Amino acid sequence: MNKEKIFLDIINKTISDNSYLGDDCAYLKELGLLVSMDSLVEDVHFKTSYYTPYELGKKAVLVNISDILAGGGVPLYILISLSGKLNEDFIKEFYKGANDVCDKYNVKIIGGDLVGGDKISISIVILGNGFNRNLSSLKNAKIGDNVYIKGFHGNSAKGLELLLKGEKDKNNKFIKAHLEPKLFPETSFYISENVKTKYAMTDTSDGIYYALKRISEESNVGFNIDFNLIPKEIEDKKLILFGGEDFGLLICLDKKEDYIAQYLNLTKIGTVEEGKEIKILNYENFEDLTFEHFKN
Repeated sequence: MNKEKIFLDIINKTISDNSYLGDDCAYLKELGLLVSMDSLVEDVHFKTSYYTPYELGKKAVLVNISDILAGGGVPLYILISLSGKLNEDFIKEFYKGANDVCDKYNVKIIGGDLVGGDKISISIVILGNGFNRNLSSLKNAKIGDNVYIKGFHGNSAKGLELLLKGEKDKNNKFIKAHLEPKLFPETSFYISENVKTKYAMTDTSDGIYYALKRISEESNVGFNIDFNLIPKEIEDKKLILFGGEDFGLLICLDKKEDYIAQYLNLTKIGTVEEGKEIKILNYENFEDLTFEHFKN
């Protein structure tokens, strides 16, 4: 068991009510609100050597909007906490980037916090609308469901690899995929507005395999996945399966909802099975290479 899992187990056992934990965002049914929070930390999630403040502002908001979309909700409002060695130019460019993404997705910035510090740290709380929608839960996958995916995978990890090697061409499609990930709001909205049965949906921000593992743990199911069916534009199998920050969607749908998958042009990559084993066909010498934040 990795340290993050140990920490999460401690939190679950320590707080008096853990019923809201486990999904991409918490659903406050009585208020019709989806709530999530995500953070980006300098030298962990990004380096200022290849991210401009404007690009950071855009990426930070996109990461959080993705969580609301993964839950099937509509993003509405965000609060931004920004800390580090800040100056006027950084603040102006960061908020320009954040505001451009918010305008695109009809999201309002409603407040936040500014704090000094040694390294830049960005934390965002996002609120979304969950009224009159069939919302996702990682606990909803069931044996016999089809597993679908939206978006190419491995592109963002390939882009990061290029940036770390010193590549500076930000028109390169892999670098663009890393700096400004593509989200799929139309897919998310259509599913939450039209699917009649319970379903599990999550983004692939930490890699396809980690997304499968989370659903497996929360729903107590296994998977039979064909690696060859995963949409990809690169050759590196490790980056495709374990590389993060593509922000595609992984969706487990009842077979009765197959017509919706066809309408949305989702790619079927496998099925949900009994047990808790995650089988990856056409992937030789398998080893779980999921990124761990707390290795040391």
